[in-house]
Amino acid sequence: MECQLKGVGKQFNNHSIFSEVDFTFSAQKNYVILGGNGSGKSTLLKAIAGGIALSSGEISFTHNGNEINPEELPKYLGFCSPYMEVIEEFTFEELISFHKKFKPLKEGLTTNSIVEISGLKHIRNKPIRNFSSGMKQRVKLSLAVLSNCPLLLLDEPTSNLDPKGKLWYKELLSQYAADKTIIVASNFLEEEFPEHPVFLDLANYKH
Repeated sequence: MECQLKGVGKQFNNHSIFSEVDFTFSAQKNYVILGGNGSGKSTLLKAIAGGIALSSGEISFTHNGNEINPEELPKYLGFCSPYMEVIEEFTFEELISFHKKFKPLKEGLTTNSIVEISGLKHIRNKPIRNFSSGMKQRVKLSLAVLSNCPLLLLDEPTSNLDPKGKLWYKELLSQYAADKTIIVASNFLEEEFPEHPVFLDLANYKH
């Protein structure tokens, strides 16, 4: 899936976060949006996901040669961020079943295989409210990566993961996201980068 930014900018209270961003995220390639705290990387990722409005410019999407209607965009993308909420009253299995009503899993995957891949088999039937922050991050990453969506947006994906979890994250991308366009927003942490990424540094778009 291709995502094209044309003259994209965002302001808050007359303060420019970034402006005049022209960039193309090509299909089935890996990208990292770089920036420190307050640089706008999360804001840009939310704008790509359709979660916030831009102050200027436009974002367009193409999949298999066809332009995507913005209203149809959610079914084409997987999204994960530290600030994203999950339904904590559900068990992990119940959350997967609920998630599948809106987005299909990658071909060949089932609820059981998602649980196995996540490494959370031992707590599959416990309410998510009882999960640690690292376990919740595994839940969110598993649902985002293992859904049958051609565009994957990850905001600081290793947040709350311990060293073992960070290795799991890398393996998850390597095994299950090679056919996706991956865009990671990162605070210059190499452990978050997908393989062979192209970088978009928001420091170049401050005016």
